[in-house]
Amino acid sequence: MEKVLFREREAFRRDCGDSDYLGKVFHYPVMYKEVMEILRLRERKIVVDCTVGVGSHANKFLQVMPSDSLLVGIDRDEESLKVAHKRLEHFGERVVLVKGDFRDLDSILGNLKISQPEAIFFDLGLSKYQLSNPERGFSFSKEGPLDMRIDRESSLSAYDLVNNLSENELEAIFKKFGEERHSRRIAHLLVEKRKKEPIFSTTQLSKIVIEALPPKSLRYKIHPATRVFQALRIMVNRELDALETGIKKAITTLSKEGRIAVIAFHSLEDRIAKYTFREFMSRHIIKVLLKKPLIPKEEEVKENISSRSAKLRAAEKL
Repeated sequence: MEKVLFREREAFRRDCGDSDYLGKVFHYPVMYKEVMEILRLRERKIVVDCTVGVGSHANKFLQVMPSDSLLVGIDRDEESLKVAHKRLEHFGERVVLVKGDFRDLDSILGNLKISQPEAIFFDLGLSKYQLSNPERGFSFSKEGPLDMRIDRESSLSAYDLVNNLSENELEAIFKKFGEERHSRRIAHLLVEKRKKEPIFSTTQLSKIVIEALPPKSLRYKIHPATRVFQALRIMVNRELDALETGIKKAITTLSKEGRIAVIAFHSLEDRIAKYTFREFMSRHIIKVLLKKPLIPKEEEVKENISSRSAKLRAAEKL
């Protein structure tokens, strides 16, 4: 596995033409072999990657898809799309990249004169490319502005939420979208701190969260600020609303016997995928392909620790 990761990382550098920076932020496609198998990509002519990012999964998909196939890649992050374009350009007309939101999947495909794709994929995690850039504000361990916008043309940022919402509103966000047990304590201290000065940076916020938590909460494996950052990111980008809408439109758009696969990285995302599949299954529109979600193999987690929380669900259109 280690040799595979090295080869993938070197190929990423070569494809993107920036051996220094892009090599460091190489994003390994989680469970890509399982996804390709369950979506039957070797026989698919039209595939949609709703979260194409820097093209890590798409690159793998296109290598096994038929030579006359088409992959449509959608993403809200223009910076990631630029990397994907460079990385995938050697596939020529077999790739179409679109800056957009997968909640608008039907109109995006309509504009491309595409109907009934045979496979649709969602990878809901942030890429290492996004996390490694401090200016994006996604990382609690690197100094950067409190931004967290996936689409940088959006008006609302994490700074706006942290510095303008009431204590009760912040508590509700941390509890609902971060499942943070100590949401009240954190929200209270945030409001007290911002009375003295605005909270501008990621590390500033991270330190406040750590200060607010009881000592025993600091012993967990995950960083103490993980849930708060997750909650703010979800709120800024309206991720859960977009996900439910996107999955529903994907199922509706799929061709007969077409397949959908969703990789989620936290319980809120996974719950939406699970219950949306269940809703469409009860209406005899799809059949669920996995009784339980697939998780990465131990070997993959060992070499790519960020994959440890991934869960893969899949369904087929009837």
